[in-house]
Amino acid sequence: MQSPPPYLVPHSQEEIRILYQDDDLLLVRKPDLLLSVPGRHPLNKDCLVTRLQQRYPSASIVHRLDLDTSGIMVVPLNKPAHAHISRQFQQRLVEKSYHAVVYGVVQQDRGEVDLPIACDWENRPRQVICRERGRAALTRFEVLERGTDRTRLLLQPVTGRSHQLRIHMREIGHPILGCDMYAHPRALAMAPRLLLHATTLAFEHPATGEWLAGECPPDF
Repeated sequence: MQSPPPYLVPHSQEEIRILYQDDDLLLVRKPDLLLSVPGRHPLNKDCLVTRLQQRYPSASIVHRLDLDTSGIMVVPLNKPAHAHISRQFQQRLVEKSYHAVVYGVVQQDRGEVDLPIACDWENRPRQVICRERGRAALTRFEVLERGTDRTRLLLQPVTGRSHQLRIHMREIGHPILGCDMYAHPRALAMAPRLLLHATTLAFEHPATGEWLAGECPPDF
């Protein structure tokens, strides 16, 4: 049986915006439709870190945003900074929030979704809710604005599972608009892109020990 052709990622021509920089790290805005790290196929090597390394050769990746998700990321510029920030992510000390526009009217002003997530091996990279083999996943949400057929939410992932925000919103009946993996056809058609954006990121600066908080408002 012949293997299917490789998936070639659309190449976003939007520039990476530098939001903050010092000797140890960058805070940047990743455009949607740009990989965080190189893909496996040679034609999918264009990504956030390879672009940044042309100007900042020591830039490295300590966390990722999905291809379809835009927003703020921290990029370490040396090994001590990378180790320090990585440890903060592992210990869940990094505070982060996202804006999302979801299908339908969310009735609760705020709440949380606590459902374990596992890889759907037969349909990778999709994920599934699985109580038997899933890893714990917790998302807090707050309504920012309600429309007639959609709701703008502030999402705060306590854990960082793959596709966590997308699948959790789907599970409560409010898939994120423009999501080509977990939204039903109507919600998919209601936006030209995935309406998910990493808005804030805050952590302890690896060199100064001070709390560094970055913000990058969504453009949708």
